[in-house]
Amino acid sequence: MPMEVHDEVSSDYQVLSRMATCDGHGENSCYFDGWKAYDEDPFHSTKNSNGVIQMGLAENQLCLELIQEWIKKNPQASICTKEGVSDFKDIANFQDYHGLQNFREAIALFMEKVRGGKVKFDPDRIVMSGGATGAQETLAFCLANPGQAFLVPTPYYPAFDRDFQWRTGVKLLPIHCDSSNNFKITKTALVNAFQDARNSRITVKGILVTNPSNPLGTVMDTKTLRTLVSFACEKRIHLICDEVFSGTVFGEPEYVSVAAILDEVSPHCDRALFHIAYSLSKDLGVPGFRVGIIYSFNDAVVRCARRMSSFGLVSTQTQRLLANMLRDDHFTTNLLAENKRRLRLQHQRFTAGLSEVGIHCLDGSAGLFCWMNLQWMLKAETVAAELELWRVIIYDVKLNISPGSSFHCSEPGWFRVCFANMDEETMDAALERIRRFVQRTASDKPRTIKSNKKRWRPSRRLSVPPEFNSSTVMSPRLISPRPPLDQTAN
Repeated sequence: MPMEVHDEVSSDYQVLSRMATCDGHGENSCYFDGWKAYDEDPFHSTKNSNGVIQMGLAENQLCLELIQEWIKKNPQASICTKEGVSDFKDIANFQDYHGLQNFREAIALFMEKVRGGKVKFDPDRIVMSGGATGAQETLAFCLANPGQAFLVPTPYYPAFDRDFQWRTGVKLLPIHCDSSNNFKITKTALVNAFQDARNSRITVKGILVTNPSNPLGTVMDTKTLRTLVSFACEKRIHLICDEVFSGTVFGEPEYVSVAAILDEVSPHCDRALFHIAYSLSKDLGVPGFRVGIIYSFNDAVVRCARRMSSFGLVSTQTQRLLANMLRDDHFTTNLLAENKRRLRLQHQRFTAGLSEVGIHCLDGSAGLFCWMNLQWMLKAETVAAELELWRVIIYDVKLNISPGSSFHCSEPGWFRVCFANMDEETMDAALERIRRFVQRTASDKPRTIKSNKKRWRPSRRLSVPPEFNSSTVMSPRLISPRPPLDQTAN
């Protein structure tokens, strides 16, 4: 009997699951479209100088040569060298999902150092995951059922829609923030978001925040953190603090972890409601190692997350290497200090270049990116106008920057621009393209957009500090990186 042939698309829907045929991953958003545009025409200073420059990928490549030098000086840290191969059998056969004890101890020490030694972390509460993506999804599975929700302040990291919602069925509901107060979370906005969810008969299980903020590049002040902790305790809901950029703070205010706030308010608050997501991808610049960390003050969450970590463990070879590196106190102290210094100089140099052509950014002191204001370039105060401008920047100016609407920003005209994934030569090329673009549009009649909102104004103009020395910022020479997309999806 001949086999029946079906149309390929309709056949997929008939024989595959909803997970396989839905668009919940979010890869078809403009945030990922920019990566695809770069992937099809990547910039290279000599091989493709007219290509798209990657400014949409938050990678930290400023201190990788320091890590390379440490590895050369410490060959015994790897089982793939003659100095370390004697441990090959033990490491290759280790399968305990608790992870290597010395790895968890080293992670705890490093997390304490990143946070200025003001808090202590228990190695037995550290759970591994496949990057911060795995950490967020695991926490969502542990803390909420499908259809229940977490509140998240806008703008927020676009991939949270994938990490937190796609496979778990958990919802993310916005806490609306705007530029009138530099996008800070207010008690009023928090209460309104919670009440809106209740009015819609949606159960709120918690709040999800990033500190430092992605995409704003700002550090949450202590007052706001206390408000969040107090609200979570009052409503008996969870608070997840994504602290993956905690080691990238290069200015004031000083970084404060939610763990430090808990030390202040205890025993007046139930610590079991609080959880931290962390990784080494941003602070060390090693996203390919896929080291994600869950730190929960809830015993049941630690147990469940550890069982679920079987689906996304960190290889023992990676654990062993990092355990040795992170326990080198002298090295990690110098690395963190140098990383902050280089980030500060790179940020100052980039924002000064933007300021010279009349482009301002939200004042930031952390992260690998700037929150850039191009509202004055919009034809109208709409998302459609923002995306029209974004397409010109992507396909004409050939810079992959990320539009604010992909971060669920309520105000059109903001863009996230990454600066820590490129060398001096690539940054100069990007700034020159921006300068030419601004000059080309300067002859147009100035556009006035009417709005009842209080408009954001920059607090200051930036200039390159006298201490800046371009030769010390990037070593070795880098090119704009390739994005981590599934090539078969293009």
